[in-house]
Amino acid sequence: MAGYIPGLLPANHSQEKEFAQAYEDVLERYKDERDRVQKKTFTKWVNKHLIKVRKHITDLYEDLRDGHNLISLLEVLSGVTLPREKGRMRFHRLQNVQIALDFLKQRQVKLVNIRNDDITDGNPKLTLGLIWTIILHFQISEIYVSGESGDLTAKEKLLIWSQQATEGYPGLRCANFSSSWSDGRLFNALLHRYRPDLIDMEVVAQQSNRDNLEQAFEIAESLGVTRLLDAEDVDVPSPDEKSVITYVSSIYDAFPKIPEGGEGIAAHEVDQRWTEYQSGFSSLLQWTRQHTALMANRSFPHNPVELKALYNEYVHFKETEIPAKEREKSHIEHLYKLLEVWIEFGRIKLPQGLHPNDLEEEWGKLILEMLEREKALRPAVERLELLLQKANKIQNMAVDCEEKLTLAKNTLQADMSQLENGQPVRCENELGMYLQDCEDLVRQLHLDLQVLRDEKYYQVEQLAF
Repeated sequence: MAGYIPGLLPANHSQEKEFAQAYEDVLERYKDERDRVQKKTFTKWVNKHLIKVRKHITDLYEDLRDGHNLISLLEVLSGVTLPREKGRMRFHRLQNVQIALDFLKQRQVKLVNIRNDDITDGNPKLTLGLIWTIILHFQISEIYVSGESGDLTAKEKLLIWSQQATEGYPGLRCANFSSSWSDGRLFNALLHRYRPDLIDMEVVAQQSNRDNLEQAFEIAESLGVTRLLDAEDVDVPSPDEKSVITYVSSIYDAFPKIPEGGEGIAAHEVDQRWTEYQSGFSSLLQWTRQHTALMANRSFPHNPVELKALYNEYVHFKETEIPAKEREKSHIEHLYKLLEVWIEFGRIKLPQGLHPNDLEEEWGKLILEMLEREKALRPAVERLELLLQKANKIQNMAVDCEEKLTLAKNTLQADMSQLENGQPVRCENELGMYLQDCEDLVRQLHLDLQVLRDEKYYQVEQLAF
């Protein structure tokens, strides 16, 4: 044989045929093994959904033949109620399977060479093909990867998501959905990215493939991911790709994610954003409590200048500082909403007293104290303004009184000169009027001063003097 290499190729035609037959046998065994694993994985996936309507299948090929379980599966996945034939004859079975196939076609699902009799007759290859098509449409097609082109296939998107989630782990590279996952380290890295508290990656580096796989599947199950794979089926050189894709997409489905076109926090940002939340929360809580105590203080100055300054300070606080802090509070509440999915997932343990409701409660106390302060401060300012007006009036009356007394003195002196010259007085009535006016003013002054004394006006003694 031309180009024959001893030990690698058979030396004659008979040996060549034996080699080809042996290769075909190996290939067939590989296909059989792949189909066995797929059947097992797909059966678990179907049961994961059928349990919601209290149904269960044991054999994928047998238990979908009458179409009832198939219709139930599609109803659970789509939320749509479908019609079905109740009879047990072959015709009824074919009709039920056709209802399922027609429903998929209506949803633009491509069914290549799958007919109703293929499923009714329990054709293994085409039954697996149908379930894989359903998995692709209802689970894997919904995957969103931020910043990536929209024309990627679902498989490509899932691969990119897996690569992003496991990026930065030494010695790990997610190149495919088969051999890359066989040692279990990628599964553990994926879980560690989301729940670093549950997995020690140094231990993972030392463990066997089987231990890593068992650990990953067990932890994922505790986080709500149905155990679709068995360690022995993955701990092989090339695990079944479709089974691995189905399981990884189930992890994607169950774990927190950033919705398409929406806001969210990626797994690698959680710790940073949680620190930001705690810092902002504590800072605002402390500020709120501090200012609640300040607002509760009801000892106001008697000096009108100081009181007016205090009131202006309050107005500035109410109109400028409070709106700024309300924006801060809104940001903290928004941050909590983004972190909430991670709190529910268990990645973040929320300590007592750190919920936005706790902050809102303290904020409410501040607003109440502000209202009470304003209720007390505004009348105090108005009262002081009235007293200030009365004090100004007293000062003006005192000046008037001084002027009347001066006029009375001048009038008296003029009449005294008249008397000294032996002439009769001329201004007696005028002098009497001035003195009467002064007496009235002094009486009013004493009354007004008493009001200021009663009201504890801060400058009452200077005015009295």
